[in-house]
Amino acid sequence: MSGWVKTARQDDTGLLFCGGDWRLPALAELDHVLRDGLARLGGEPPPRVRLILDRLAELDTAGAWLIVRTIRALEAGGSEVRLVDVQQRHAELIERIRGIEPEPCAVPGKDHPILRFLIHIGETSIDICNESARFLSFAGSVTLAFLRQLVQPRRIRPNAIVHHIEETGVNAIPIVAMMAFLIGVVMAYQGADQLRQFGAELFTVNLLAVATLRELGVMLTAVMVAGRSGSAFTAQIGTMKVNEELDAMEVIGLDRLDVLVTPRIIALFVALPLLTFLANIMALIGGGLVVIFLLDIPLVLFLRQLRDAVGVDLFIAGMIKAPVFAILIASIGCYMGLKVKGDAESVGRLTTQSVVAGIFMVIIVNAAFSILFATFGL
Repeated sequence: MSGWVKTARQDDTGLLFCGGDWRLPALAELDHVLRDGLARLGGEPPPRVRLILDRLAELDTAGAWLIVRTIRALEAGGSEVRLVDVQQRHAELIERIRGIEPEPCAVPGKDHPILRFLIHIGETSIDICNESARFLSFAGSVTLAFLRQLVQPRRIRPNAIVHHIEETGVNAIPIVAMMAFLIGVVMAYQGADQLRQFGAELFTVNLLAVATLRELGVMLTAVMVAGRSGSAFTAQIGTMKVNEELDAMEVIGLDRLDVLVTPRIIALFVALPLLTFLANIMALIGGGLVVIFLLDIPLVLFLRQLRDAVGVDLFIAGMIKAPVFAILIASIGCYMGLKVKGDAESVGRLTTQSVVAGIFMVIIVNAAFSILFATFGL
């Protein structure tokens, strides 16, 4: 029997008779019937309302919720509501539903722009701290992997190391050499143009040598390698993760750090200093051509001025940064690759993040080196 509702009124007391089947399939129909019944009580809710439920046959959670909603609506209007002649099992269910308080709906407000900005800064800072902690954990795992390889040399994979040296070093020679040559040309030309105003064109050689060997040579090479090799590391490892090759490696007992991470770090550790040396030479050649042909400075004078401007400490100060940059770039690239979640979109996003993070860390560490060298008077 379908659910029904009848209403009556005695003086200041409203009577609400409910009966029949109050279960989920009839919920929509009961809702309309109940609203019509409440409307027949009058415009204003009476001071007292009695819900007479002796004719209630079946009641489930949905029906009990409808009764509880009605009770709450009447109480909100100022009525005193009481249940009459209700069966024990129905009363227990209604009380259980009535004890569940509805969660208040959050009303969206308009935050102040400064507040939104501060919240964004806070959330970003927390994300950076969490990501830094995870990266430090990864760096610790890689360090342990290197120590295991020192104790157990059979874990080292020389074929993989040589392959990655070819990919990151040999194949990068043309682009690095061309970039460094053009940077040297531009730097010498701009420097000579400014120093000519003071009749100090000869010191263009000093400017070129110091800027190239101390800062620009290694930093621009590291930036180039971060964009080329760091992104390649992320894309390669990420694609392997998407294709479930990493899971297959674990099944057959291979350590992903030994197979994928340490060979790449070692390869870049070897390749980046050599690329930096090549970039320094090419930048000096490019700048030297400008000095010789634009300023009419003889080659012998150029070489003598270069020798006076450059000392061994200056050369070492630039070259010592290269291995550190190599470890950073390779570690970030591999870490981002292992973070891939399993779809192509994740590979592309993390590859971009790898390049950005690698270049950012190169600039930060280079600034730290500059402060350190200044402290020690180098």
